[in-house]
Amino acid sequence: MEKKIRLGAAYYPEMWEESETDADLARCKETGVNTLRIGEFAWGKMEPEEGKFSFGWLERTIDKLHAAGIGVVLCTPTCTPPRWMLDKYEEMRRVDSLGIRTEVSSRCHPCKTSPKMREKNAIIVEEMAKRFAHHPGVVGWQIDNEIFPYSSGCFCPLCIKAFRNYLKDKYKTVEELNRKWGMTRWSLEYDSFEDVQPPRDGQWRHPSLQVEWKRFHCRQIVSYVNEQADILHRYGCKNVGTDMMSTNELSYYNVNEKLDVVQFNHYNPAPDLAQTAFSYHFLRCVKDKPFWVTETQVGWNGSEFADCGYRPVGNCYANTWLPVAMGAEMNLYWLFRAHPNGHELAHGALFSTAGRAYCVSREVARAGEEFEKCADFLLHSGIRSKIAIHYSSSAVKTFQAAPLLKGFRYRETLLEGFCEAFRHYNIDLIDTPHSLDNYEVVISPFLATVDENGLKERMVEWVKAGGTWIVGPMSDIMTEYASKYTHAPYSFLEELVGVYTKYQKPVANDVFRAKDRAGKPFSVSMCYDAYELRGAESLADYTEGEFAGLCAAAERKAGEGKVILLGSVPSHETLRALTGKKPVAEASKNVLVVERSGEENGLIAVEAENEQGWISLNGSYVDLLTGRAYKGRKAMQPYQVAVLKKC
Repeated sequence: MEKKIRLGAAYYPEMWEESETDADLARCKETGVNTLRIGEFAWGKMEPEEGKFSFGWLERTIDKLHAAGIGVVLCTPTCTPPRWMLDKYEEMRRVDSLGIRTEVSSRCHPCKTSPKMREKNAIIVEEMAKRFAHHPGVVGWQIDNEIFPYSSGCFCPLCIKAFRNYLKDKYKTVEELNRKWGMTRWSLEYDSFEDVQPPRDGQWRHPSLQVEWKRFHCRQIVSYVNEQADILHRYGCKNVGTDMMSTNELSYYNVNEKLDVVQFNHYNPAPDLAQTAFSYHFLRCVKDKPFWVTETQVGWNGSEFADCGYRPVGNCYANTWLPVAMGAEMNLYWLFRAHPNGHELAHGALFSTAGRAYCVSREVARAGEEFEKCADFLLHSGIRSKIAIHYSSSAVKTFQAAPLLKGFRYRETLLEGFCEAFRHYNIDLIDTPHSLDNYEVVISPFLATVDENGLKERMVEWVKAGGTWIVGPMSDIMTEYASKYTHAPYSFLEELVGVYTKYQKPVANDVFRAKDRAGKPFSVSMCYDAYELRGAESLADYTEGEFAGLCAAAERKAGEGKVILLGSVPSHETLRALTGKKPVAEASKNVLVVERSGEENGLIAVEAENEQGWISLNGSYVDLLTGRAYKGRKAMQPYQVAVLKKC
């Protein structure tokens, strides 16, 4: 694939007469679109009858796009098997928790366990690979669409049987499962694995059962994706990925292990523009390489009606730039041209159903022109971070099943309580399998299970080699079975840090206060652990309530590094101070800043909240978008982007 920043949209040629293609090509040129994503829902047109394949229409489309200089991300259509197939092979359709098979009415019908579904997937994917693996116009592949354990998964007999086999392989004996899940409570011991029923909606909510059910379905999905990836790779297909949302319930690391490129879909409304940075900090780390945004809304979301609100002028422009600033090499909108009918009749697009441009189309075109102007800087620089924050797939599943804090939302807490503190820093969000090399500070809040992927041992070794580990609150408190430890509140943190946990309160209140060693207020919120010191030093002590005099945050040196244990959620200011690191630039809160380094060096600043802002530059820079030189304080207009190359 030619190295360039790719900009484009999802395109559905199966929805249109072929005569429309030439006019759409002209629209691509008008908006700077150099890449289209096609094929994801077109299985019915690719295989109108069983075993009879029709790819001529698709090849003609790809040929035309390639001749016009437009690359294609080609999608496997396994999200939407044709109606004739789903009617003929009922086992392919997912069953909901009430035992009702999915109606053939929309998409995401397939059961990921069904052998017939797997068989049919393999056939269509192989036929596509034979035809298009080496087509010069195909720059990458997308497997399926927004793959995820929908509606708590599939409850068909095949999945239930496979789930029981999964438990049998993992626990070996039902007695061991009973012990690790604590089934003596309420006299609920299973007599055999055949007694285990999946957690149906509105019924029993045992955390261990819920976590294992989700874990099982995620494993099935990874296998489902890998089967297609193996076929595509066998035929020489390049840049294979699967587009996902960044909830991390389905582990990005597991799904992408055998894939080539991380793909991401998001539909954040305009006020949440700054929050998408959370996802970008995470995505670029999964494979330590540039990622692709495969879907984002260009104007408004929608189904039979428009949704997600109005985008102010400039928001789409900033939304086009932000992922590229933070490590993406592709940004594709959903969709190119609004559908004339069907389930998403009211969804926004680059062009209306009649082919007319919107205001946002001009904003996308503007960003596309600027990508070309800044190509050398964007393609020859990257993002290097000294600070990492753990974002754990295991914690996602654990806190879904057992949040412990009423109303607790793990992802939102990481975003608002921790990631948002570092808007002017280079940070990475990493899951527990990720290497710790090159980081100087690692922050692990609400990391429910530390004892996985060898992380416990790796963290200790990394700290002793000189790292600073800021851990907690509510980290290292659960086993992989969503059970608490019985010997102590943590598996090992008390011993490592040198504290004894005297009290714990998982209840937010406005009673507790704390002060640091200098006597200044030390913010505490959400949850509260109180420590007695057994070798650690106190960074802050509670001053009010029954915890008065006990430690709220402790520090202990270990080798060349140190561990800081947080008993509560601190303020952004305190958190930044604990890292000992400086921002890449001082700026107003509404401006996101990232430092890029490599063959090219500089900063990219994006105003994300439709307000006036500023950035203070320590040195001389030239803005590649305007050609103007800057030093010192620079004003930022609403939704302005500045690409500042260091002189």
